[in-house]
Amino acid sequence: MPELPEVETIANGVQARIHGQTIRSVWTSNKPQTFKSPPDEIIEALTGSRIERVHRVGKTIVVDLSRRKKPAQFLVHLGMTGRLLVSAPDTPVPPHTHAILALSGGQELRFVDARRFGRLSVVAPDTRYEGPGAEPLTVALEEFIGLFRNRKTPIKAALLNQSLLHGVGNIYADEALFHAGIRPSRHAGRLTRADLTRLREALIKVLTEAIQLGGSSVSDYVDADGVAGFFQLHHHVYSRTGQPCRVCATPIKRIVIGGRSTHYCSTCQK
Repeated sequence: MPELPEVETIANGVQARIHGQTIRSVWTSNKPQTFKSPPDEIIEALTGSRIERVHRVGKTIVVDLSRRKKPAQFLVHLGMTGRLLVSAPDTPVPPHTHAILALSGGQELRFVDARRFGRLSVVAPDTRYEGPGAEPLTVALEEFIGLFRNRKTPIKAALLNQSLLHGVGNIYADEALFHAGIRPSRHAGRLTRADLTRLREALIKVLTEAIQLGGSSVSDYVDADGVAGFFQLHHHVYSRTGQPCRVCATPIKRIVIGGRSTHYCSTCQK
């Protein structure tokens, strides 16, 4: 599933290509799993609207719209295999395309999702989508420390709790814990202030570097132009089971925490 860096990369790419354009028409596949809002409601809200801004909130791409002075938002959650592509109209439409927005600049914005875990919806006018948790890239230190106070769950599971921090997923939780030197199985509530300070710094560092490299392409992820990311080449632990640690050469271990594969170095992480 695309995580914060991948969603940020896609949102930035779409923003650069289509902001300021007007949505002339909307086609949807009407596949019920894909639409959190009724397709007719989405078509009504989008058609004739101007795209003011495309940005990320958590793992959701948010398209700010204006129409007759009534602002609204179009939300795109990519799920596991969703893609948001800016394409020329004569580009063949990929299989599993569920929405096509024809734009005033002559391009099309297409939502493609083979497994249909992604979701499209619109937010009512004058309502702003803010996401379920704190923003990992800008969360203040005291707020970050407070998120984990008295929590008995493993720190890896706490990092994946979207009501605490929205946008962090399996890849970047593993990588941040490695860089902070913290074992993923340690109880969140028992981490010291120094531990959590290192973890916050590591999380921001890892997420920022991943955005700069276009995200991690370990499955279906591509950006708005259909191009893969490169951060997977810099993973220290994620999906490197049995391979030597890049720091100490200890074989990377894999365990399961909260039903999720978890990767760590038993020497570098305490």
